[in-house]
Amino acid sequence: MHKMMYSTSRRSLLMGAGAALGAGLLPRLGRAQTPIKVAGIYTVPVEQQWVSRIHVAAEAAKAAGQIDYTYSENTSNTDYPRVMREYAESGVQLIVGEIFGVEQEAREVAAEYPDVAFLMGSSFMPDDALPNLAVFDNYIQDASYLSGIIAGAMTKGNIGMVGGFPIPEVNRLMHAFMAGAKESNPEITFQISFIGSWFDPPKAKETAFAMIENGADMLYAERFGVSDAAMEKGVLAIGNVIDTQADYPETVVASALWHFEPTFNAAVAAVQAGNFTAANFGTYSLMKEGGCSLAPLGTFEGKVPEAALALVAEKEAAIKSGAFTVEVNDEEPKSS
Repeated sequence: MHKMMYSTSRRSLLMGAGAALGAGLLPRLGRAQTPIKVAGIYTVPVEQQWVSRIHVAAEAAKAAGQIDYTYSENTSNTDYPRVMREYAESGVQLIVGEIFGVEQEAREVAAEYPDVAFLMGSSFMPDDALPNLAVFDNYIQDASYLSGIIAGAMTKGNIGMVGGFPIPEVNRLMHAFMAGAKESNPEITFQISFIGSWFDPPKAKETAFAMIENGADMLYAERFGVSDAAMEKGVLAIGNVIDTQADYPETVVASALWHFEPTFNAAVAAVQAGNFTAANFGTYSLMKEGGCSLAPLGTFEGKVPEAALALVAEKEAAIKSGAFTVEVNDEEPKSS
């Protein structure tokens, strides 16, 4: 992973923002005293937007006295199983992380420590044969769809979209955003590119520059670096997972925010109750569960067309009531 130093203001922004399980096999954890011991294992710096949501939720639980929390960042996929074992051997009761690049190996480690609960970001569904490993993902397609409606109302018709990898969890957010944008303007065209990294701001920025050269006047910033390109070239951007408008007050119109607290708190409660088991915690990221939201317009108050805001309000209410469901499309999106 490409590591990049960030200013104090950037790190402060990222760290300060944010804030149906069946019977389990972990009776020993049910007798554990609070706070429980939790470890985070991250393959990127904790200021990377996706991981920062997990880290912020864990820090909040630590501040509330619910957990003892330690973490490792910049852990390579090849080193991930070793770090998992070290934490498991140390008496940690819940390990949280992301295993998209080390799925099989991580499951093998989890099987070795049946008394440790594992809550892992994953592209796969839970396996009943491995009852101590639950999965999650940022199912924030609801908020992505709403941000697309705003984007569609703020562009002349050409949107550039820069993603990390074309995996299901990225693809579904892009498709939801595109569907929202088409609600505002069915004629919008999209430029789509993936940079092959979860953390390479310079590459994301250069990719975005190329899209602007090719006519994009609105960018979908799935990765860090895209909003920098938008700001330098005077075009607009939509954020993903976190709200970076404070850094880009004239650039970032809106953002689809991920709130990991519902996911994390449900897992901690399950461990404390002794009924943690294989489950899909991704559902806690849905808007109706409080797991995602549309960021406040902030500096763009009064600049977004009223018709778009009315449509956002209508669709948000329908999403929360269950009257409308944002389509989940995990196929790789293609440029128009």
